[in-house]
Amino acid sequence: MSLAILLITLSLFTFSLSLSSPSPGIPDRFTKSLPQSLGRHNSSPQEYIELAHPLPSDRLIPSCFHRVFKHTFGDTIGRPPISVPYSPPSECPPPWSHVALQLQVSSKGDQYDRIAAVWLGGAEILRTSTAEPNADGVFWKVRNDVTRYSSLLRQSNLKLTVMLENVVTRDLPGVYDVSLTLIYYTGNSVRVPSHHHESSRKSGLLEESRAVDFVNEESQLGLESEKFSDSPLNRKRLSDSLNFYETPADLIIPVSSVGDEGFWFRIESTSGVKSKRIQIPPNTRKAVLEVYVSFHGNDEFWYSNPPDSYIITNNLTTGRAHGAYREVLVTIDGRFIGSVVPFPVIFTGGINPLFWEPVVAIGAFNLPSYDFDLTPFLTFLLDRKVHSIGLGVADGISFWLVDANLHLWLDHGSSTVEAKTVYSLAPKLSVRRKSRFELLDGLFNIKAKRKSQFSGWVKSSAGNFTTHVLNRFKYKNLIIFGQNGTYKSVKQTVKTTSEVRIESEMGILISRTRMKRNYPLRMITSTVSGSQTDAYLMVTNVSHSLRERLIFGDTSSSLHNSQDSRGWMLVKDHNVLSGSATTDQSYSSKGEFGCYTRTISATDGRLITDSTTFSCESLI
Repeated sequence: MSLAILLITLSLFTFSLSLSSPSPGIPDRFTKSLPQSLGRHNSSPQEYIELAHPLPSDRLIPSCFHRVFKHTFGDTIGRPPISVPYSPPSECPPPWSHVALQLQVSSKGDQYDRIAAVWLGGAEILRTSTAEPNADGVFWKVRNDVTRYSSLLRQSNLKLTVMLENVVTRDLPGVYDVSLTLIYYTGNSVRVPSHHHESSRKSGLLEESRAVDFVNEESQLGLESEKFSDSPLNRKRLSDSLNFYETPADLIIPVSSVGDEGFWFRIESTSGVKSKRIQIPPNTRKAVLEVYVSFHGNDEFWYSNPPDSYIITNNLTTGRAHGAYREVLVTIDGRFIGSVVPFPVIFTGGINPLFWEPVVAIGAFNLPSYDFDLTPFLTFLLDRKVHSIGLGVADGISFWLVDANLHLWLDHGSSTVEAKTVYSLAPKLSVRRKSRFELLDGLFNIKAKRKSQFSGWVKSSAGNFTTHVLNRFKYKNLIIFGQNGTYKSVKQTVKTTSEVRIESEMGILISRTRMKRNYPLRMITSTVSGSQTDAYLMVTNVSHSLRERLIFGDTSSSLHNSQDSRGWMLVKDHNVLSGSATTDQSYSSKGEFGCYTRTISATDGRLITDSTTFSCESLI
């Protein structure tokens, strides 16, 4: 019987029965305990990947490699993070045109997915999570452009800190071997272009993955010249978050905790606003707050949580409640200055872990950060006094990990600047909630929207310029429980628009940047009792996407990253005993500087197809 027929049969079966399950329709996280007889493993470590666009430095020849960190993370919950000294390499001192970070991780043995982060001088430069290892072992790498942190990277005698929250037990012996290397580029030397701008690999032609020997830096980092084309896309980052970091900031101030268990703040409840008191230089002419966030515990699947009334009425023991709306808030001295509904990243043990091997969910290895232009608010910060920047989660429950970096650009032609907020509109959140349920079946609907506008001028040695900031979003979430709570459907859409305009004192438009994002999510789970004691069968389907369109002056670029997963699994406790899954993903970007497309298909832990092209014709 084919997988498609099996899924249809199982779905019809779940619709026709009203059987109880361990947790009515609520997504969970699992580990994989698949027997060798299923043929999912080949006795050699497997490489995991997350699809992403090339880095802007991929076309350049590195000036030097600087391995700054290597550690094995065992039982680390409740313990201090690991810190090592950092100074820029003497063989290629600043300035640099680009700096790239590469994190390499390997693990062997059963283990849950784990959250991790990297900080430099207390400022976060990467938020990531782990793949779920198995008995044969897994490995992966995360590459990220960190040029925007150049003001920190140039400093000597800083601490580079890594935290990976892991728990080791007899049943979960997996530890994580982590290595971090920084790659510096001081010139514009271009690699030899690839002779083939398009490649396609089919099942049977794919080379077996193998563990990486941490010896040869160039091959280890995947930087062989023949693997990269001198495509126009590689000359500019696709969407540089409204081009805030086109020129790196002069100063970065961490908005983070003291670092006893990592520098992230741990937010446990709706009222759990965390703040940091900061003082900025009086000649600051531009300010951007970069926020990192991830969600865990009872809010790991916040977008699928039913309201408290449903949990209480049905006398359920789960803490996954409080509805399905979450909003990350940013304040200055208690004043609202911005918010975001975060992208619903799915970690590798979430919903169905068979979906995420060997291709993980969107953002799982490189979680997104969110930027807020604070330039219109400089009038409140330039008085040489200490101010409080706060971070909170509306409707959040235990627990969220958040922190931020305050990027500051200084006026080098003056010791002080003048600033004033001339317009501020931050209306309250508009949210509508509807719910009806009878016993374990019900329907829950949430619609929310917010629009904020701020304007302020800054007078520096370069002149008097006014910055206008517009942010708005629309949020829709529909949850349906059926079949006595064993069937659950989640449909969520988030649409955001961010615009920054800069005008001269005469009202002449200097620049305008507009970013539109859309990230829909659809999830269906159906659960029935299995033949084994305490085991149950779960049929799962997940579709999610990230779509972006950036307009900067007369140029534009776009990104479309879409992932569709379907499968089933037999579960006992939190262990997957058997199952089958297929994930299809398409990643494409297009703009004035070129095109890039990669499409993959994976079934039962193996890549079946993997095709890459730099041709714009493939996107038509």
